[in-house]
Amino acid sequence: MRVFNILTSFCLLIIPVYSNAQPEMPAGSGVQSSDIKITEVTKTNLVPVLDGILDDPIWQEARMINDFHQIQPVDHGEPTEPSVYYITYDDKNFYMAARLYDSDPSQIRARQLIQGQNVFGDDTADILLDTFNNDRTAFYFQTNPNGVRSEGVWESASTYNNDWSGIWEVASRIDDQGWTTEIIIPFTTLNFDPNTDEWGLNLGRSIARYNERIYWSSFNRSTNPATAGQVTGINGIQQGLGLDIVPSLTVAQAEDHVANTTNDRTDPSLDVFYKFTPNLTGVLTLNTDFSATEVDDRQVNLTRFSLFFPEKRDFFLQDSEIFSFGNINGGGGGGNGPPGAKLNNGIPFYSRRIGLNPATGQPVDIEVGGKLAGRVGNLSLGALAIQQGDRVGLEGQDVFVGRITSNILSESRIGAIFTDGNPNSATSNSLAGVDFTYRNTQFSDTHTLTGDLWYQQSDTENLDGDDKAYNANINYSTQGTGASLELDYGYVGDDYNPSLGFANRRGIERAAFSSNYRYFLNAHPFIRNLTWVLRGDHIRDSETGQMQSQFVQFNPIAFDTNRGDLVFIMLQNDKEGLTRPFEIQPGVIIPAGDYSFNYAQLMIRSSRNRTFAPNLTYREGDFYDGKSQVVNAGFGWNPNRNLSVDLSYNYTDASLPGGDFVTRLIRLNARYAFNVEWSWVNLLQYDNTSSSLGLNSRLRWNPRAGENLYLVINYNFDSSIGAFRELNSTDSEIVVKYSRNFRF
Repeated sequence: MRVFNILTSFCLLIIPVYSNAQPEMPAGSGVQSSDIKITEVTKTNLVPVLDGILDDPIWQEARMINDFHQIQPVDHGEPTEPSVYYITYDDKNFYMAARLYDSDPSQIRARQLIQGQNVFGDDTADILLDTFNNDRTAFYFQTNPNGVRSEGVWESASTYNNDWSGIWEVASRIDDQGWTTEIIIPFTTLNFDPNTDEWGLNLGRSIARYNERIYWSSFNRSTNPATAGQVTGINGIQQGLGLDIVPSLTVAQAEDHVANTTNDRTDPSLDVFYKFTPNLTGVLTLNTDFSATEVDDRQVNLTRFSLFFPEKRDFFLQDSEIFSFGNINGGGGGGNGPPGAKLNNGIPFYSRRIGLNPATGQPVDIEVGGKLAGRVGNLSLGALAIQQGDRVGLEGQDVFVGRITSNILSESRIGAIFTDGNPNSATSNSLAGVDFTYRNTQFSDTHTLTGDLWYQQSDTENLDGDDKAYNANINYSTQGTGASLELDYGYVGDDYNPSLGFANRRGIERAAFSSNYRYFLNAHPFIRNLTWVLRGDHIRDSETGQMQSQFVQFNPIAFDTNRGDLVFIMLQNDKEGLTRPFEIQPGVIIPAGDYSFNYAQLMIRSSRNRTFAPNLTYREGDFYDGKSQVVNAGFGWNPNRNLSVDLSYNYTDASLPGGDFVTRLIRLNARYAFNVEWSWVNLLQYDNTSSSLGLNSRLRWNPRAGENLYLVINYNFDSSIGAFRELNSTDSEIVVKYSRNFRF
């Protein structure tokens, strides 16, 4: 098969690279070398009983760490409650335990009971492991007093991906002194450099009722791989055979209620993971099934450009930090309010192009796939090869993605990417790109200086025009009191075509800036910080110079409270240049022409630390050549650790010369945890644009990390009369899926 010939060739190319590669020297830290916290850990031959009780002998000989400080609300302030952490390791596992003292244990927040869910709003304990000691990437593990596992990876010092999941164990409990936790992280879960005995390390804690964050190492209120401390003495660790075998079985029945047809299927699938070295992993997937993956949150599109949806499938999320390019998905100049200057435009690899029909969003079979990802010496390498199955009107396609980066300077990296294949067309396509990401946390005592440069060139059959794209970005920012500034410039050619990527605007030049000033009030009883924001964005046609879009935004005031609530007021001017009529909603046409319109917005968002957390966004003003009102309202309700409910209602009422329209989007997410192993998650979504109501219900049994049983019910209704009136069933599916990870 062509796709595996490519992957095999890639493997053969890197074997000599690996054999000649020299171990990477430890990188510089994001803080001055004299300020780096360093601790030594010793190896143990003891194993704890994982019960959340710190009475095992292993903790008596483990390294104790108790010199913690606040990063919120007061940078390097004294914590309100003491914390003691213990770390050690043996041949197979890294161990961490913590005694989190609390003067009033009855006030400890522990409302999340579903494994893998976000524990924001609870008291937490966490550990960061930079296993390559490169100040750029790291594994992050977090738990709450219920022993819920929540994890992610730092893809760079400024980009965190919380969709990654790994196999690890934890047990926690509340007692009369506060709460305790024990964590076991198998080395088989980690990629690491066996040639160094120094890892980046950080340990942290949050106390929800104070909205307080406490860490061992930080710089200017920041905690990321570049601001971590170091742990020394790690050596002689093992990964066993480095082999994971994950068989799955899916039994499903789909019914088309309109055509009155039923389709039954039984699909076995297999994933095999093998670590060629402790830091280089290969993955083989056969007959991949994504039926238990969470459904997308619906969006209402009132623009003339395609929407961006995040990846949620585990196969593509694994090692996603290796394939990330530039800093395209990064935020803006910091501060409160909307995202900053960057757009999701010009992404060379967007994994949702694979295995999904772009017209319907329905899954497309992945017959076989392979992936190689990890580090060889000073290089990060990634290769992905997929053979996609046939679908109506298109034969199966082979696709390949190759990515290589090298760490340079103390905190920066340079890299290249190559893609080949067009999963949604028979037209051949390839792309090559290079990127350079600069980061310097030693630039000043208060600010971080970052920059980003990238260039891409696509090659598409029968397209011979301007097919390049490039971007430059510089960001001078602080997480503490002070000003931040970001400048961004980009160019996308008319025929730039990343068939395995994402671009919703072509033939454009773009210039943008984002600035803010933030001030922390350390002693104020109610307000934690004040922020003022000024942003601007200008996009024009690259050939004619005609303006396509522009906005200038000013936030006269925004503030966070000590409880974590947020309030901001925004004033904005938008300009749109339409070269042809635009149908914003069915039957409502906005004529070609230049438009300038102003509006104001108020947003109030309550802290998730509260049992009942309402939020409201209200926007009113001009809209193209008419008027509009936008109301986004909702609440989160967490009465106890078993039940949580989130409701959102998004409403737009627009009056235009070409016609009036109203859009409604309702989303209800109800989650019930029977215990730490059994959970039931229900997502109900309705929008009047598609006139459909959809239900996704997922019952999950998760007795341990790496083992899952799902019962999934998807049901869709036609609801043209209203959200819950005269519903007519259109289609439904019931799925039972079981998977188990066998690790050797």
